[in-house]
This record gives sequence, C-alpha cells and structure tokens, in this order.
Amino acid sequence: MTVEGTAARKPRRSSKRTSASASAKEPQLVQLLTPEGERVQHPEYDIDLSPEELRGLYRDMVLTRRFDAEATSLQRQGELGLWASLLGQEAAQIGSGRALRDDDYVFPTYREHGVAWCRGVDPANLLGMFRGVNHGGWDPNSNNFHLYTIVIGSQTLHATGYAMGVAKDGADSAVIAYFGDGASSQGDVAEAFTFSAVYNAPVVFFCQNNQWAISEPTERQTRVPLYQRAQGYGFPGIRVDGNDVLACLAVTRSALERARRGEGPTLVEAFTYRMGAHTTSDDPTRYRHDDERAAWEAKDPILRLRTHLEKQGHADAAWFEEVETESEALGKRVREAVRSMPDPDHLAIFENVYADGHALVDEERAQFAAYQASFADADGEVK
Repeated sequence: MTVEGTAARKPRRSSKRTSASASAKEPQLVQLLTPEGERVQHPEYDIDLSPEELRGLYRDMVLTRRFDAEATSLQRQGELGLWASLLGQEAAQIGSGRALRDDDYVFPTYREHGVAWCRGVDPANLLGMFRGVNHGGWDPNSNNFHLYTIVIGSQTLHATGYAMGVAKDGADSAVIAYFGDGASSQGDVAEAFTFSAVYNAPVVFFCQNNQWAISEPTERQTRVPLYQRAQGYGFPGIRVDGNDVLACLAVTRSALERARRGEGPTLVEAFTYRMGAHTTSDDPTRYRHDDERAAWEAKDPILRLRTHLEKQGHADAAWFEEVETESEALGKRVREAVRSMPDPDHLAIFENVYADGHALVDEERAQFAAYQASFADADGEVK
C-alpha cells in the first residue's frame, strides 16, 4: 500500500499554504503502519515481525528518546556545550539501524543517536564531544559505527570510498551513510552519488528529510522530491514514511540486500519531521508555526507503535511501565556519567597532529604550557 503524505508544511511563517494543497503535492511513500496504528501491506516492501521484535523496536525508540531528552536537559544546565536532538526521528533511525548486519558499516552525521544505540555504542560516549572532553568517545571499528561528522555532507564521500573498498575486497557487507535534507544540497553529496553509481558501490544513502535545514524549508533545497534525484545518477530512490519504524526497517533492509548483491547504491528518503530545534542554539518558533508541529505530533512514531501493540494485545500496561522505568534509569545513568567525565589534559590538543612530530608543534606546545603555568598558584595548582 502507498499513501499520500499529509503534512501541511509552511516554508515561512508568512506562508498561507493550506493543508489540502500541500497534501496534493506530496508524492507517494511506503507505509506499513498508519498513524492510527493499523498494519497495512505493501507489494514490494513488507516484513513479518514477531510480537517480541515489535516490542523491541518500541523499547529502542523509547530509550533513545529518553536519552535524547536527558542530553537536551544537560545542555540547558550548562553540562554540554551543544546538543542536536533527534526528537521525532526515532522511527527512521531505529528502523534503519535494526536493518543493519553486524558487518555493515555506518557513517553518521551528528544526530544519529538512535542508530548509535542500535550499534551498541554507549549513549554516554556520545556526549563527550558535546561536553568538550574528547573528539568522539568510541572506537569506530568496534561497532562499525564511524565517529560523528559535523561537516555537512562529507560523510557521504567517506561512505562511498569505504564501500568501494568493500567491493574490491570481495566482501558481501554493505555501507550506509546518513544525512539530512539540507546536506542534499552539498557538493560532496553529489560527488558521492556520482562515484557510487559509476563504481557500483554497495552503499545506501539514507536521507532523513525532517523538512528543515535549520531555518530553511525543503522547498529551498529542491524543486523535486529528494528521492527522485537518484534517477539522474542512475540508481533507484525510494521515499518511506519516516515516522513508521516498520516501513523504515523493511525499505532499508531491502536496499542493503540490494547493495550486498552487487547491484549498487540506493537513495532512501525518510519523510519525517524535526519536532524540536535544529540544535539547542536554535529557536524554531522564529520560522515555523506551532500548528505544524501539532500536526506531526499526531503521527508520533512511538505513539503509533504503542497503539498497534495495544490493539494487537502484544503488550500490556505492566510491560509499558517496565520500559518507562528502564528509560528513567538510563537517563539517570547518562546524567551521572556526563557529570563525572574527567577534563582532558590541556596539552593533548597538540598530540597526533603529525605522525612523527613537528618542530613547530613542539614549540607551540611549549609556549602553551608556559602560558598555562603562569596561572598556577604557589602550590603549582592552576587557578
């Protein structure tokens, strides 16, 4: 089954575009679970999940949202310098993340907290960079999950190059690159599309179209739906309901299997919505209406799956309470972990600049050390 998108998107606060006209312009997308929690079928993309697996997806989304909310609170309390929330995008990330095999490799942006959860990265480790104590608190090769990438769009090139290497090695694993609708305008993304198509790289480009590149709406990024861009590069594109965790799982799994078969790249556009701010330094009330968010809250990915679980009798009140208790424990653990993170050595910034060292870096290190020492008291402690 395919359905029409129904979001009433207002590109500017002054826009008067109606919900009906917006809906008429939205292309079809893959959906397996309606906003009302009803299961529907699709002729090409379908999955048969057990009640346990459905409960697992729900738990993933709830815990990810709880962690994300705790990180936002920590930033507001001065414990983090910045945070990029995924609120509203849990289904896109958990669905695609659970479609991956252990030997697949992930290249994220800076908002893929749900995918990190699926890859087994400790949520507390995600926060070190945002607290300013490290450049990423995990070994990428331990979880096949690369470090967060702040430069917009560059990870698509990294993913393409890695995928080309996977193909040359003869492995049957796949690579996935995450990016947003705003990043789709970057030259790096266009180059990644070109190279992946020409070299038939086993890579999936997963675009989370949350409809706002900071304060710029998708209408300022493209004149056609993003997934249709793939046609110009010679590989398929598909738009999926990004608030439907089942559809995101099914579509991503299919794209990954296609890549493993040697059939090249796929562009997946997860049509979703950023319910929060772009980052904690952003104020979305300056460029979008409250009624727009309210319309998308009715399609909340967690509420959608909970409704389905309840209707099918796959989970009872006691189980939902257990998940809620677990989520609160996670929030507490993350909060305590962040506040106990040790400050880095001030001179560590000079390490690993050059593989074999450099005289100029040595000189700069010595100058900075002397500057730091000038603040020390009589006992040698830095003031």
